[in-house]
Amino acid sequence: MTHPRGTRLEFMTTSISLPLLAWFDTHQRPLPWRITRDPYAIWVSEVMLQQTTVTAVVNYFHRFMAAFPTVEALAEADEQQILRMWEGLGYYRRARHLHAAARHLVSEHDGQLPDDPAIWAALPGVGRYILGAVLSQAFDRRLPIVEANSLRVLARLFGEERDPRISAGKAWVWQTAEELLPRKRVGDHNQALMELGALICTVATPKCGECPLRKVCIANKLGKQDTIPPKPKAKTITAVREVAVIVRDRSRVLLCQRSPTASRWANMWEVPHGELQAGESDADAAVWIAKELTGLTVAPGAEVMTIRHAVTRYAITMVCVDAKRIAGRFSSKLYAEGRWLKIEELADYPVSSPQRKLMRNI
Repeated sequence: MTHPRGTRLEFMTTSISLPLLAWFDTHQRPLPWRITRDPYAIWVSEVMLQQTTVTAVVNYFHRFMAAFPTVEALAEADEQQILRMWEGLGYYRRARHLHAAARHLVSEHDGQLPDDPAIWAALPGVGRYILGAVLSQAFDRRLPIVEANSLRVLARLFGEERDPRISAGKAWVWQTAEELLPRKRVGDHNQALMELGALICTVATPKCGECPLRKVCIANKLGKQDTIPPKPKAKTITAVREVAVIVRDRSRVLLCQRSPTASRWANMWEVPHGELQAGESDADAAVWIAKELTGLTVAPGAEVMTIRHAVTRYAITMVCVDAKRIAGRFSSKLYAEGRWLKIEELADYPVSSPQRKLMRNI
């Protein structure tokens, strides 16, 4: 469908924004980042909310803000402490970008978070969405934001049948979001579109009878809520079997730090693990994994536990095997560092969620 222009667009803006904001004022969830105009708090929340559900973020947000209440506190913190606080949220590059951006703001802008799109656009990890979210909510800047919920609402409202996640459909949805912005309460308008998508205009079984925009929604009029927007293509999931080796030396366990340039879990810690080869036993894999990744000769022992988790397009089954150090000193081309730690010290190091499950059972 072509985009409405001129007076038609002005009519749609009024008929959308006024009832949308009225609905939002009554039905919005009481989220902690909505009760402030502090750009720092809004920024932290929006970074956390990328790729993560609202329900999961709330407790992390409170804990993170208590530990790092200002951009100066975040800039001064050690990255390991930040990663430990982020642990469980996943996509840890977000935390590292947040830290690097905080340091830049402190060193180059005296810790100020200004109403200046150019400054925000230059920060690590800040794209069009984060820029628009922070500046519209903190300063009421007329900047749009588009994410999974709002793009679904906009596509259905205008009966847009192209995929709004890619190419021409993506350009359309950003243009539409921008042209529909009201003159005031821009941040609330952006939040309201997302909230409507989260609570009413859901992926499956949207509650059209409760929607404040049902009278102007083209998908509703045409009965195309189930086909607009088109569903994304299903990802091909690859099953992977790994062996994790809990290398023990008396009362201590070896923990290894990933490289700062690692594609996943950079600078975080883990027990060494690798993919099981075809026809290979867990015990045999434990021996070569320890030798190749840490330079140590080990004697494998009993299985401690099996952990199943998913990473992007992979469904991983990780068998965790006890092993005793027999000979050798830590040496690795993969890991930046290895430390022999007491069991009670493991809680102090940032690790991935599956690794934390393992730490609790060592």
